[in-house]
Amino acid sequence: MGSKSALGVVKSHMTNLAALIRLGEILRHLLPDEAEVQGLLALMLLHDARAPARCGALGALMTLETQDRQLWIRPQIERGVTLLIGALARGEIGPYQLQAAISAVHSEAAEFGQTGWVEIQLLYTRLYDLQPSPVVALNAAVAASFAHGPATGLTALEEMEDSEALRDYAPFHAARADSFRRAGEGSKARKAYRLAEESTGNEQKKIPAAALGRIGPR
Repeated sequence: MGSKSALGVVKSHMTNLAALIRLGEILRHLLPDEAEVQGLLALMLLHDARAPARCGALGALMTLETQDRQLWIRPQIERGVTLLIGALARGEIGPYQLQAAISAVHSEAAEFGQTGWVEIQLLYTRLYDLQPSPVVALNAAVAASFAHGPATGLTALEEMEDSEALRDYAPFHAARADSFRRAGEGSKARKAYRLAEESTGNEQKKIPAAALGRIGPR
């Protein structure tokens, strides 16, 4: 049941995003000089290009680390990057362009280990300056954990533990769990993964469960 639900969520998301991309194409035609409109279209194209790899063979949701990148739609990624470069060249940097730039860095990495995490952290910091929010700060902390090591990420994440917005936010607990795992703190990682499972919907529970298997028995 969980696998089918996850697959259904991804397919529904892909359908909705395809419709939004069509609207974005129209909006770009109507407002050709708006950098943020072009940035939004680039963001949607880049995000949608990775959709075919978001579900595994059994329907489980796949993280960026575990996705088969050969399933990513490269021509669409190239178009998204081209649109983004054109938008940035206008010199009117906005949130959509920064989010698209983050997605582009992910999309251009042939392997997870080749991801430009230092650049991603800087982009999230810039995004936070424009749109300060706990979720943006969380993403910046995750990027820092990969750019400078899990201890750096955990320090940043600990500063967010009292945030009301993140208390029941599954990605926050999953980020802590993964950082603990990479830091070799298996007991703390298992506890954080369980919090992530308790905070998320059934269709998404396979991600933390799979990660638990990488840090040994419960």
